[in-house]
Amino acid sequence: MRLVIKVGTSTITSKDGLLNREYIFNLAQRLSELQDDNHEIIIVSSGAVGVGRAKLGMCSNPKTTREKQAFAAVGQPLVMNAYSDAFIKYGKTVAQILLTREVFDKRAEYINARNTLNVLIQNKVIPIINENDTVSISEINFGDNDTLAALVAATIDADKLIIFTDVDGFYRGNPATSELIPKIDKITEDIESYATSGSSSGKGTGGMKTKITAAKIAASSGVETVITNGSKLNLLKDIVSDCQAGTVIKAEKQCLQAKKSWIAFSKKSKGTIFVDNKAADILLNKGKSLLPAGIVKISGTFHRGDTVNIANAETKKDFARGLTNYDSSVVEKIKGKKTIDIKKIIDTEEDEIIHRDNLVLL
Repeated sequence: MRLVIKVGTSTITSKDGLLNREYIFNLAQRLSELQDDNHEIIIVSSGAVGVGRAKLGMCSNPKTTREKQAFAAVGQPLVMNAYSDAFIKYGKTVAQILLTREVFDKRAEYINARNTLNVLIQNKVIPIINENDTVSISEINFGDNDTLAALVAATIDADKLIIFTDVDGFYRGNPATSELIPKIDKITEDIESYATSGSSSGKGTGGMKTKITAAKIAASSGVETVITNGSKLNLLKDIVSDCQAGTVIKAEKQCLQAKKSWIAFSKKSKGTIFVDNKAADILLNKGKSLLPAGIVKISGTFHRGDTVNIANAETKKDFARGLTNYDSSVVEKIKGKKTIDIKKIIDTEEDEIIHRDNLVLL
């Protein structure tokens, strides 16, 4: 199997915020055993900001982007050195991959990142991936490594996404007072209502809400997700053997093709096109392209090739995403117009605002 393992800050650090090297060595041993059994291993690891903060003796989480970037600059080499030392003990080679949201937003960079990861995996190298916090800014960051891990899993066609947390899986509310859900066939609104935002440990940026969001991305891309207790490393062999361990979120049977997965999740939306009920029905049920006639209004500033959301003007709910053929200024001019009238307004050979080949239903 091709496995993406997401390791959070609270999992690889001790109470003092410094690296838990004993845990990292144990993790390296278990993952090395899996690789020896011909499984392919990719790690998405948090920890740079928290470890950097502890190393500098800071007590509180960073309050500004500059502080976060400075802490990450200190912590990142410490995290990477710990992984490298641990895997070397078991005869394994690791590679550091630092990604920003821009890599996923631009098609050429996205494909290049995918190709690089595939070459590393084929050569038995274990990629250690993290967001490049030292250069990311709020407008282009992922916000949490759960999302990054899901995007990586979708990008490289992983079989399983394993998300480590500090509880045994996903619960129907507070883990102390509610029951664990062993299997989720589909993430519904009820399931999402059980998730809470915020990190339970106070060290990371995520929570169950980000993990369920990550699982939705993975499931739509044909990747199964397992949310499990990161301290119980013996469960890794159970997970690859499809034995019960934590909470399993099943992959959707009709998953998105690679390009449409990229449109749906990897590219950041630059605006929204609101359509009438007739256009919404045509897009949802008849597999057609988006034409100007059904557009009621737009929001945001976008350009040709950008990703935009498509929403029902009446309900205001997004139901699709796609790559636009026109700038927002042009869409504003031709919205609501019949196809026959468009050429009187602009010089174009394209009738569609978004072609169905570049449109994804959410």
